[in-house]
Amino acid sequence: MAAREELVRLRAGTEAEAATLAASLEALFSASRDSNADDEHDPEGATIGFERAQLISLLAAARERIAEVDEALGRVEAGTYGVCERCAEPIAAERLAARPFARFCIGCA
Repeated sequence: MAAREELVRLRAGTEAEAATLAASLEALFSASRDSNADDEHDPEGATIGFERAQLISLLAAARERIAEVDEALGRVEAGTYGVCERCAEPIAAERLAARPFARFCIGCA
């Protein structure tokens, strides 16, 4: 099924993105541990704090996307992929093309 292949490809890409973000976050934490500067008094502190918060947020979003794709793969296996979970009507092909892990049709979203 083409949908399954697209979801597997999307999952792999998102896993790679999450791994890169996690490595960047670990490098930032490591650099912060090796430095005696604190965010509050260091002129670069706000930038470091912002970068850390941004990486944490992006990593959380990537992990959430992986979970959404896994749920969509489960729907493919169950034979319910492409069916709105609220109204049980088909989800438009255009919506699935833009958001392959969509659970709801446009009307119910």
